[in-house]
Amino acid sequence: MSTKNLQTGQGELFMSPNVEDARAFFHQKKKLMTNKLTSVKEAVERYIHNGDYLAIGGFGGVRIPTSLLHEVIRQQKKNLGFSGHVATHDCQILSAGECFNRCDAAYIVGLEARGLSTNARRLFESGTIQVTEWSNAALSWRFKAAAMGVPFLPCRSMLGTDTFKYSAAKEIECPFTGQKLLAVPALFPDVAFIHVHRADIYGNCQIDGILVADDDIAKASKHVIITTEKIIDHEEIRREPGKTIIPFWCVDAVIEVPFGSYPGNMPGEYYSDEEHLAEWLKKEKNPEEFAAFIRKNILETKDFYEYLQLNGGIQKIQKLHQTEHLL
Repeated sequence: MSTKNLQTGQGELFMSPNVEDARAFFHQKKKLMTNKLTSVKEAVERYIHNGDYLAIGGFGGVRIPTSLLHEVIRQQKKNLGFSGHVATHDCQILSAGECFNRCDAAYIVGLEARGLSTNARRLFESGTIQVTEWSNAALSWRFKAAAMGVPFLPCRSMLGTDTFKYSAAKEIECPFTGQKLLAVPALFPDVAFIHVHRADIYGNCQIDGILVADDDIAKASKHVIITTEKIIDHEEIRREPGKTIIPFWCVDAVIEVPFGSYPGNMPGEYYSDEEHLAEWLKKEKNPEEFAAFIRKNILETKDFYEYLQLNGGIQKIQKLHQTEHLL
């Protein structure tokens, strides 16, 4: 197969897949098992800088690190890169703050069966966001390549599609069979936000239910901020080491944030607040009403707990807890 016939996607590659540069960073990063407890405000101040590239764990409306995303808006972080990987309400939040100017897009703007985010769509259609397209699988494999310490992984996804055309992937020839494959480049985010069910003070994390790419995202990212429903004793981690999905050496900061995925779903803990998500979508249709909505719920609240209280507090969470266990 002639290399002259091999194609390259026309999208921009926002992050270098250079493994040696990444290895140099991870080599000097401290990996001690020390107490990493902090606050949401301090973690965002310390680890998120204008221009950084941000990856977010969870899956759609499941396990959203809401408290961290709200704080990014409060601190007016700008010009971020954003991994739009199964991104629903997280994309909606960051779009509300106009926090990012470039996006690796696999699933964005949509809130699944709930409908499309009018405001996020407006932002992307404005032309102020640079977009490079990927499939969800391809973006997952980019994290996996970075976690493995290789500059790319071969796949067949996206071949022959416009998604490939607008990606930054490259066609390659398999050295064993001569078949045409697609090379998807490793993705090393500057920072990852991940919400988990349980963690100890060192950052060993347990997750119930669907993982998607969270383990790879944690290993690929230069800095990892964990919010957790509950801090558990390290001895609980040691009793069942097989449950540790994200190990301490990946993690830079740990914050206990009960109900931290609200208004998203936390498997086994509480269901998503469909009424509140519907209110977001309704308010977005009128830019002035939506701006007031964001001021009230995020900019004028001091923290995530005040936001929870505004939207029903513990009574609402108890109702969502019951719903989760009835479904």
